[in-house]
Amino acid sequence: MQTSSDFAREIRKVTLNMVFKAKASHIGGAFSMADILSVLYNDILKIDPLQPHNETRDRFLLSKGHACTSLYATLGLKGFFDLKELDTYAADGSKFLSHTSHYISGVEISVGSLGHALPVACGLAIASQKKQKTWKTYCLLSDGELNEGSNWESILLAPQLKLKNLILIIDYNKIQSFGFVKDIINLEPLSKKFEAFNWETYEIDGHNHKELLNTFKACDNQNQKPKVIICNTIKGKGVSFMENKLLWHYKSPSQEEYNQALGELNF
Repeated sequence: MQTSSDFAREIRKVTLNMVFKAKASHIGGAFSMADILSVLYNDILKIDPLQPHNETRDRFLLSKGHACTSLYATLGLKGFFDLKELDTYAADGSKFLSHTSHYISGVEISVGSLGHALPVACGLAIASQKKQKTWKTYCLLSDGELNEGSNWESILLAPQLKLKNLILIIDYNKIQSFGFVKDIINLEPLSKKFEAFNWETYEIDGHNHKELLNTFKACDNQNQKPKVIICNTIKGKGVSFMENKLLWHYKSPSQEEYNQALGELNF
């Protein structure tokens, strides 16, 4: 069986190819969440690529839809569709849009504008509890996305409704579109904010697969609180010249940069 570490490397390689071919953006944010996706889809989520709409499936919602390339790569590698379809990413007429599209097998909702997925995730968690189902709802947000008031409304609501089956994941890479998070709207102390809002709160290394796995498993408890996992990550993780660089929020790699990045990912 493929390890989550090997899977993460494959996710990054497929993502790199997609972004390079399409001359597209957001590779930095796609790379920062690749390890989170690899552990979720390799070891945690109860899903079946052959039955993507099975009612018993866990729901995963990506809120930072601009980083859809690593989710598309994950789903393709897991067999939700033919991996060759990703060659059409961001091309005219392609269903693989440059923000997450629900037309893709395995994608729960379309997102573009930020701050939309967590409110939907709350609704799904409510539905699961009212129907007395056991599936869980996972929602992955960016840190800059916490500038959106709709997220804080949901963060207030979820503990009030005791949505214990809701797991919020924050890709805390500390960089958003036009600068460092701390210089735009400082989120610190982020863990204490969630604790004050009555969430079961974890803060971990979002690139440590053992820590990710153990934390996701720890969320499977009878505590009545919703869970949040603050994943400290690095923008552009996996490629040395992209790491922690604001430039790679939007930049597409040149041929030379592509070759170097692919070499580092193949190591």
